[in-house]
Amino acid sequence: MKISVVTVVFNAADTIADTLRSVAVQTYPNIEHIIIDGGSTDGTLGVIKQHGTHIATLVSEPDKGIYDAMNKGWQRATGNVVAFLNADDAYMHNNVVSEAAVIMAQPEWDACHGDLVYVDRQNTDRIVRYWRGHDYAPGDCLKGWMPAHPTFFARRRLFERFGGFNIAYRRQADFDLMLRWFELGHIRTLHVPHVWARMRMGGVSNNTVTGVIKGNLEAYRACKQAGFNVTPFFMLRKIASRLPQYWRKAAV
Repeated sequence: MKISVVTVVFNAADTIADTLRSVAVQTYPNIEHIIIDGGSTDGTLGVIKQHGTHIATLVSEPDKGIYDAMNKGWQRATGNVVAFLNADDAYMHNNVVSEAAVIMAQPEWDACHGDLVYVDRQNTDRIVRYWRGHDYAPGDCLKGWMPAHPTFFARRRLFERFGGFNIAYRRQADFDLMLRWFELGHIRTLHVPHVWARMRMGGVSNNTVTGVIKGNLEAYRACKQAGFNVTPFFMLRKIASRLPQYWRKAAV
């Protein structure tokens, strides 16, 4: 079983080597690493060439944002399973893909996901937040829940059946995708209670209060567009569900 790991990057010369190394050291033998670069101008491509001898596909061209680049990634993937690990992310240890592969080798699962820690942008040993997942139950996405995206491994056929990322949502297209796949598509998933990835703080959707508000407005619109009768209280519930991540301790 081939697993395609897609990495989206734009002007991340200071972090992309960490991402590349975390994929290169994975013990799973059949990984297709795809890099979609948005036309970086800060030396990112030089770092990729230095640390990316394992890379199967490298595309560098302008795009319409992170989710447009992610669509380019899964559309180029030839693996049975697709995962996303972007330039601010890294796998937590070298057996992450192997652990996911054991689950995805079982035909009853469409996807699997683990836990995530947010770390300080400069000191990645300092954990700031712990995103602990759980097994999906119907209606969870309507409460603001979704699996941690960098830990999510899904069969490629799900993209073909349910569609990829809607680039109209510049901050919450990943939530929109999960909403459609889980609540409308009823995919079968398994949560693994291990930390599979770490993410540097400062991403598009969590870098400012304004960004958080805009992101939650997008998530609310995604629910309405999908036909769910949610109220604006959904946004408050979604924000509140994230607060325990700041004092919960990660069992890593």
